[in-house]
Amino acid sequence: MSVQPAPPGDCPLGARAAHRSAVRAFRAERDRLAAGHGIPEALAYSPEATRQWISDELTAAAHTVADRARAAGPAWLRLRAQRTTVLLWSAVLALLLGQALTAIGAGWTLPRTAALLAATVLAALLTCVAWLHRRKGGALAPLIGADNRVSTSRTVAAGWLLLAAYAVLTLALTLAGTGDGEDRAALRAGLGLPDGAGLLTVTALTCAIALWTGQAVAHRVRHFRTQKIRAHRPRALDPLTDDSGTISFTAAQYVLVNTAAVVFAAVQLARDPYQLPSPPWALVVLVAVSGLGYAAAKLTEGGRPVIQSVVRVREPGGPHSAIRYGDELEIRGSGFVPPGAETADQLARTLVRIGDILVPVPLVPVAGGGFTNPSDTVLRLPVPAELDPGPADIQVITAAGTESGRYPITVAD
Repeated sequence: MSVQPAPPGDCPLGARAAHRSAVRAFRAERDRLAAGHGIPEALAYSPEATRQWISDELTAAAHTVADRARAAGPAWLRLRAQRTTVLLWSAVLALLLGQALTAIGAGWTLPRTAALLAATVLAALLTCVAWLHRRKGGALAPLIGADNRVSTSRTVAAGWLLLAAYAVLTLALTLAGTGDGEDRAALRAGLGLPDGAGLLTVTALTCAIALWTGQAVAHRVRHFRTQKIRAHRPRALDPLTDDSGTISFTAAQYVLVNTAAVVFAAVQLARDPYQLPSPPWALVVLVAVSGLGYAAAKLTEGGRPVIQSVVRVREPGGPHSAIRYGDELEIRGSGFVPPGAETADQLARTLVRIGDILVPVPLVPVAGGGFTNPSDTVLRLPVPAELDPGPADIQVITAAGTESGRYPITVAD
């Protein structure tokens, strides 16, 4: 009896292999068509028909790649849920080894035991979260935003919340095991507001930035002030990049500044386990400035597509004339390809409304990678035969579903 292979969606490795195979096949097809190979002879004498046929073939191949990517997404999340759980308990083990090494000569103390117990409790709680959300990324599930990317602001806020919870648990367990009256009084004083004001402030600030940026971006998307493309799956570098996968200065500086501040506070806790870590106010101000810069960037990034001009493409030696059926239009402007829509399946979703007719923008491949059409600043497409002569309005509809303003043209008889 033969054994049927598991579907790609049920096996992380199988899903990734199927996606990579589809990507390789698409790239080979794109390069082949860009070089002019494999085009039917019946279309060879019609540049417009050839271009449209190539676009249709690449669009179909791009949809196959997108289907494989969507199938690999859940498998990737399940795999990350498993690996995140392993990483959590590896961190607990590393803490145990570190505590054991530093205890040589100094002796084992109650705060060391409390620190290990606090780490174990947190790891156990996060393991439960990972199991409950094992199909959504495990412990990473709360960090994944509506656009299916790991959120920068949520990641930073989660780092501070984990540190605060770990510090409070460590002090609480130390207090539970302390019998001496003076030590208990010192621990209670260490939990006071003066000692924990810095940690409280920076934790509240990062949580407020996470909530505000999420709501601000959602509001801008709903009111067509910015364009958002849903990712096929989250990526480890999402907190440091923009939607197109390029390293973002504002996101990277926000993560780096807060990482340095968290490490500073963690060292404070390790050096003095009898009070909450309190970052100095200069460091708190630095985190605040970094957060304001990140929030301001989120409030101003992106925008609607804008048409600046529409011209008739004139071949060298061709006549100067008005726009007619059969001509090719070049739409110039900006914002036609939103960040994250650079893949072929997303580019194929770019449409132009001419009058009442929706015209897909044809894909024009380049050998070696990429497409010359559509681009973020220029779109080229033929005037449809169904368009009646006379005045008509042109609108660009991007892959995000956002429409540009109307641009009037006149089609001659």
